[in-house]
Order: sequence, then structure tokens, then C-alpha cells
Amino acid sequence: MPSCVYGKSHGGDKFLMDETRNTSDCATNARVSTVPFETSAKRPRSDFCLAFTRRNFLRIAACSLAITALMLSGCGDEPAPKPAAETPATPAQPAVPEEMQAAAQNLLGKETQVLVFGDLAKTGKQQFLAANVVPKTPKNQLPGTIVTRAVVAEKTGDQWSELLRCDEYLKNSKGYLALTPLAPVAGWRVQYDQDPVKGIQLYFTALTGAGASDPHVLPIGIAWNPATKRYQSLDRTYEHFLLETPSLSTARSVLR
Repeated sequence: MPSCVYGKSHGGDKFLMDETRNTSDCATNARVSTVPFETSAKRPRSDFCLAFTRRNFLRIAACSLAITALMLSGCGDEPAPKPAAETPATPAQPAVPEEMQAAAQNLLGKETQVLVFGDLAKTGKQQFLAANVVPKTPKNQLPGTIVTRAVVAEKTGDQWSELLRCDEYLKNSKGYLALTPLAPVAGWRVQYDQDPVKGIQLYFTALTGAGASDPHVLPIGIAWNPATKRYQSLDRTYEHFLLETPSLSTARSVLR
């Protein structure tokens, strides 16, 4: 309740100050004094709301980070795509010795290519297969290696001797090989396999007509026969050697 102040006059008498003014002053003082109290009373609730909002924000942020981490870890578990398998590089072929190339050219001319060389028959002696290869052109799109002539030669001492010849016919030192066509052949497809024990095995397929490949014409197999020490043709099973014939007029296959 507002209190009023008494005063004195110059004569010493007490007097009551203006009640209205005092009352107004008291009310003003009362309002001023209550403002800090009201503000301080509202502050705890505001601080509580701010703290609650911050806690919720932190919780939401933590949940978002956890979900993101789970998604990233799930993606990381998937196996990485494997790179495409690389095709193994074909090893470079050794250069043909000059002496061997010169011997091949002496047998077949300058346009001669050495196809394969080494201990072909597994006899411990150097041999080579050389041929006049028909180059690939728009007119020659036949698969494989097409040749007009081919030879197999062997080195004995300082000399090279011919063991097998393929031109219009298949021949060795004893005559015409069995299964050789009676009609002259203008071109052959030549293939070969190299066995680490038995040595090289050749396959000559005669080209018919205008250089065409007839699927009904079977390749003639030729291999080194250790018993006779020469290259001979094989039967159709490619397991047994066939004897040669001295002339085409009496040509026939003889099983040996």
C-alpha cells in the first residue's frame, strides 16, 4: 500500500503532502518496480522452449546422419564391378635366321615365307616349313593360310635338304604321297599342330575349282614317321602311316 510523507512548514507545523501527487508517485514507483519482476518471471519459460527446440534439432540431425551412414555403408557392401578380362597378348614370333631364310628362298624363290621352324620332327635336327603364301586380297578371302607351293627342309651339317614338297601334288623322296589327288592342285590350305612328343603334324586341303574351298574335301594329314625316317601321309583316322607310290597312274593308299 503506498505510503505518504509528512512535512514541516517554516513555522514548525506538520502538514500532509498532496495526497493525489503522492498516490500517483507511489503507483508509478510500483509499476516501475514490477517490470523487472514480470520480465524475470517470463524468462525461465522462454529459456526452456529454446533449450527444447535445440535438443529436438540435434536429435533430428543425429538421426539424419545415422540414416545417411547406413545408406552409404549399404552401398559400400555391393561388390565393385570387375574390369573386363584382358585378352592375353600373343607372344612375338622369333625372327627367322638369315641362313634359314636364304635356304628357303633357294628352294622356292624370293617370294618365300618361313611359316615355322625348329626341331619340328623331334629328331634333334633343325627343320623349317616354308611356302609361297597367297596374300589376302578382295579376290582371296579364304580362311587360313593359302599356299601354291610349300617345302619342309632339314639341315644336315652345313647343307639343307628337302624332305617334303607340296606343289601340284604331295611328294617326298620316295614318290607321291598316298591320298594325293590325281588331278593337279593349284592351291592348298595349310595348317599344322605341334606335339611336344611326336612333333609337327601337317594338314593340306586341296582347293577345288577357281580356288574355292569344298567342305567335302578332307585335309590330308602328314607327319614324321620315325620308322621310315621321312614324312608320310596318314589315313583318315590320322593314326596310321600310308606308303608312297612312285607314279600317279598306280596311286593308291597302302596301310602300313
